[in-house]
Amino acid sequence: MIKDFGKYVIMFFVLVLVQVLILNNIQVSGLINPYIYILFVLLLPFNIPGYFLLGFSFLIGFTVDIFGNTPGIHAGATVFLGFIRPALAQLISTRELIEKGTTPNMTQLGFASFIKYIIIAVLIHHLILFFAETFSFGDIFETLLRWILSSVLSILLILGSQFIIFKN
Repeated sequence: MIKDFGKYVIMFFVLVLVQVLILNNIQVSGLINPYIYILFVLLLPFNIPGYFLLGFSFLIGFTVDIFGNTPGIHAGATVFLGFIRPALAQLISTRELIEKGTTPNMTQLGFASFIKYIIIAVLIHHLILFFAETFSFGDIFETLLRWILSSVLSILLILGSQFIIFKN
C-alpha cells in the first residue's frame, strides 16, 4: 500500500470531487442518488490493517458529509462498510488472494466475483445510509424504493468506471 499511496490519494480526491460536484446534484424525483465514493473503500488492498481501513472509511465518509451538509450519515454508513469488508472479502475471494494483499478489482478477482463484491457492498452501504437518513420506518416503502433505485445506479456507475479503467 505504501508504494501505491499516491494512487490512493488521487483516487480519494477524484472520487470525492465527482461525488460532491456531480453526483450529489443528480436527483431523479428525489428517489435516485448515486454514491460511488465508496469505491475508495472497496478498492483498498485486502491486507490493509483494520484500523487503517476504518480510518480511511471514516475520512472519506466524513469528507462527503462536510460537503453534503449531512451530519455523519455517510461517515457512519461508510465505517460500517469498512467494518464488514473483511468478512465480505472472505465470502467472495480465496484465502490466497486475501493473504497476498491483492487489490480487489475486476482483473484480480474475476468478473463474477467482483460483481458479487460490488453488489453486496453497495446494497449494504445504501441500506444503512438511507435508513440512517430517514431514521424512521414511517416511509419504509419510499426508503426501500430509494435504496433499490440508488443501489442499481451506483452499481452501474461503479462497474462502468471499472470497465473504463481496466479495459481488458
